[in-house]
Amino acid sequence: MLHRTFAALIAALFLGGGALAAEIPDKPEVLPRTKLFDPLLADPRWPHFSAVLLNYGGTDNLDTAGAMSVGDEFALYQAPGLGGAWGVGIQAAVFGLFDLEAESKDLINADYWVGIPLSWRSGPNSAILRLYHQSSHLGDEFLLRSASNRRSRINLSYEVVDLKLSREFYARSVRVYGGGGVLFDQEPSDLKRGLLQAGLELRSPWTFAADLLRPVAAVDLQSTEESDWNVNVSTRAGLELSSSVDRDYVVQLMLEYYRGRDPNGQFFMREVEYYGIGLHAYF
Repeated sequence: MLHRTFAALIAALFLGGGALAAEIPDKPEVLPRTKLFDPLLADPRWPHFSAVLLNYGGTDNLDTAGAMSVGDEFALYQAPGLGGAWGVGIQAAVFGLFDLEAESKDLINADYWVGIPLSWRSGPNSAILRLYHQSSHLGDEFLLRSASNRRSRINLSYEVVDLKLSREFYARSVRVYGGGGVLFDQEPSDLKRGLLQAGLELRSPWTFAADLLRPVAAVDLQSTEESDWNVNVSTRAGLELSSSVDRDYVVQLMLEYYRGRDPNGQFFMREVEYYGIGLHAYF
């Protein structure tokens, strides 16, 4: 399924569409404010700030949970070139999952993520090539619950090189993207290497509340060789609040649904389904 979706989205990336170009530098800039490749709104592991209330429906004794992320992308240098503009930066984040029904709201899993993105934009087209590292850890309180938790701990870490292409249509109201990546230096060493990703984002052309609020929706599809290319589906939909001073600063209130392999690293082998509501901030 994802193979066909991925091929269709890649084909759509460079068809006509009437998108508006984002502001890009016309001269070299150090520590610029502009992001050449916009965040992927439904990607469960895109670095940004978030706080989400989730319901796992009793999956592996987890019912009501809280998820959070603390992170962002910082552009270091941008310059005109390659038919548009290119830049290099740093992405970093910590993703945490907490059992809200435990007496001390136990930390269950923490994923530490850091990467170096090389981004490019020309009008409605953009791309990002990244080298990143992720390592995953079980929370201390969760480990202390029982001996079985201590036995189930996995020393999971890996590096990834991935590439994503994106195109915007209709005054940036529609965005499609697709790409893939390869794991290396992975532990456990028998982790399979291939990754695929594709998605669709919709931003309403109609705004309200003095042009500060806008409906948004997104779906992200990911597939890994490790899961025999089964598709993980992440969807988010809600309202986006834009800064009245700087339009690059937005906060989103989103309803969320996920089905597939658990995105929390220590539990990557289990199938989960959850829904929730969360706040997401992009600077």
